[in-house]
Amino acid sequence: MSSVSTTVIEHHPLPSTPKQPDIGYHPDYQNYLKRTARRLAENPDLPNTPLPPGFPKRVEGPIVWEGKDWDSEDQWVYRLSDAELKEIDDALEHFKGTGLEMGYIGKTNFPLPTLSSVLHELAKELYSGRGFFVLRTLPINKYSKAEIAMIYAGISSHVGSARGKQDGTGAVLAHIKDLTISHAHEKGGIGNSAYTTDKQVFHTDVGDLIALMALEVAEEGGVSRISSGARVYNELAATRPDLIHTLSEPWPLDSFGGDPGYTTRPVLYHEDGHIIIQYSRRHFTGYGKQTRSAHIPPISEAQAEALDAVHFLAEKLSLGLNFQKGDIQYINSLGLLHARDAFKDSEEHTRHLIRLWLRNDELAWNTPKPLQPIWKRLYSVSPEEQRFPLEPEIRRKANGATK
Repeated sequence: MSSVSTTVIEHHPLPSTPKQPDIGYHPDYQNYLKRTARRLAENPDLPNTPLPPGFPKRVEGPIVWEGKDWDSEDQWVYRLSDAELKEIDDALEHFKGTGLEMGYIGKTNFPLPTLSSVLHELAKELYSGRGFFVLRTLPINKYSKAEIAMIYAGISSHVGSARGKQDGTGAVLAHIKDLTISHAHEKGGIGNSAYTTDKQVFHTDVGDLIALMALEVAEEGGVSRISSGARVYNELAATRPDLIHTLSEPWPLDSFGGDPGYTTRPVLYHEDGHIIIQYSRRHFTGYGKQTRSAHIPPISEAQAEALDAVHFLAEKLSLGLNFQKGDIQYINSLGLLHARDAFKDSEEHTRHLIRLWLRNDELAWNTPKPLQPIWKRLYSVSPEEQRFPLEPEIRRKANGATK
């Protein structure tokens, strides 16, 4: 009698490929609540997670605030006097007389005899105080576009000693306005809400300081909002320390056509006593036609919850600024998050801001190690390489792809 041997083959299910969570650029509060409830039901101990090593239970200081703490814009607005406006005009003429290219504008060739010390004290407010101020107001209608750029860069050189490049072509000046009609031909569409009338959700720009000058305001809406990153941190550290872990671990940032296709770094840092949040939501969700790349790692459910938690806390604790034509708004982009309401333009009022990225080398915070290569590229543009576009354009990478 012959025996028949059989081999039993066990079938194990293939591991499922991680998928991007159900999350978009515009935060959905109900989705956020459901995701939070689901994750807490799966792991009720999440709120009892110890904070990551080195992260404090709470941070203190003047940069820890919420919107309701402020009574009047007189607390953050510095109004330029007639004498100071005369200094600015004299400095403009002085610089024009040098015959230098705009990239060479600095404190020495844009002299402001009395205003300079005021601006230096206000720069201290950015790094050691509340983290923001508004300069009011320049009579910009009396100047040409080139003169406005010179004045803007000249005044700002007394606040930040270095200007950062904002694209791969050396542009240090960027125009923030609705470009959906004027630049409708852009290949791949406009992938950044800054160039639309859409709401811009809470985020940070790269670099130390952001300066925004209002050439014109919208017919309706477009309120600029800021929020203390340290105040958001304190709330999360007290209620959801697990999300502090999530935020302080590496995340995959879509580079939207860059090389490599994505980079990894944390969103949250604790550096030399400072809480630093650095991120833009679209790098994790895509925006509009610039969808998140299919062949890069998805974010996790924990990261999706953390993204929404930061946004909704920042929104709840935020301050809305009354940004007027001719104002310059300066904010610490390491310590504060910022956002913008949706808006409507008209023929008479078309919202148009111009932006500089600055750093004050004397007052600056230490840059977290994962951010140092970015900061080095940002502030390495030489004076002769600096471009000051006088008309709006889409930011481009060095390879020509839009950002």
